Amino acid sequence: VSTQSTGLVCRMLSAEAAKDFFKSAKTDELIGHKKKVHSVAWSCDGKRLASGSVDQTARIWNLESRTKDVELRGHTNSVDQLAWDPTSPEVLATASADKSVKFWDARVAKCISTVTTSGENINISWHPDGSHIAVGNKDDMISIIDTRKFKVLKSTKFPFEVNEITWNKSGENFLLTTGLGEVIVMKYPSMERLRTLKAHTANCYCIEYDPSGKYFAAGSADALVSLWDANELVCLRTFTKLDWPVRTISFSYDSQYIASASEDLVIDISEVSTGKGVYQIPCRAAMNTVAWHPSTYLLAFAGDEKDKNGRDEGSIKLFGYPSPSTSTS
Repeated sequence: VSTQSTGLVCRMLSAEAAKDFFKSAKTDELIGHKKKVHSVAWSCDGKRLASGSVDQTARIWNLESRTKDVELRGHTNSVDQLAWDPTSPEVLATASADKSVKFWDARVAKCISTVTTSGENINISWHPDGSHIAVGNKDDMISIIDTRKFKVLKSTKFPFEVNEITWNKSGENFLLTTGLGEVIVMKYPSMERLRTLKAHTANCYCIEYDPSGKYFAAGSADALVSLWDANELVCLRTFTKLDWPVRTISFSYDSQYIASASEDLVIDISEVSTGKGVYQIPCRAAMNTVAWHPSTYLLAFAGDEKDKNGRDEGSIKLFGYPSPSTSTS
């Protein structure tokens, strides 16, 4: 997204200025998928947005040039999660229920390689140096894929429900959330368990590190989001603005705000440093995915919205375009 051409805000705001900005911010809509969208993600340079859908496709939206979106076909089941290479803004990986992970060159919208996995894939995470991908399936199996050779290096089966997965910023630790409300911290690549954090009282669904690497947050079925010190592994505070299981979370580029969403008909935006609510974006249905742009206050999100005929809208919303009268000084 070109912040020069759109007037997007790409500097930190004071608490009051942020409230004013979010309150007056406008929302744009991207329409293309034929069924609901499960995942959205920004390329590391922020020029492209990718989306994965139940319609068995992924799409790449070039919001800087405003050219027509590109459809990525090849999966034979739902594209539940996707992730960009953190070191290359042209390479996208998609994880599907068709028991495969596909790698795509966004410049030409072509599949580079397909890696067959052992189960229906529901989670994916890229190592910070771009060398490996972790993919989790419905059978609680985590597989590590070499992104240079495009092959599975090893797979680990867990005796409990495994949900979202991630690496810390150095790539030395691997974290996963569980159906027991835990965050398990493991050493990478040995996968030796270092700590088990009793994070929540119910199923822990999602996890994300903030861009600075100082914190990570976890969202749970207990409707809470917990914020953790990444080094000390202690809980700093909880965010309590939602009433339903938290499905998805995302930190803003400057680590000042965290967005969380659920079956509540709002997306909550709260201050990371205080836990105070800043704004709530109204929604018409449960949300499946939220993702802040890597260099500006632009939030992409998608959920279970239906049209007037009861069919999936398949749309993506972009929140954070300033109104003409907004002042950010």
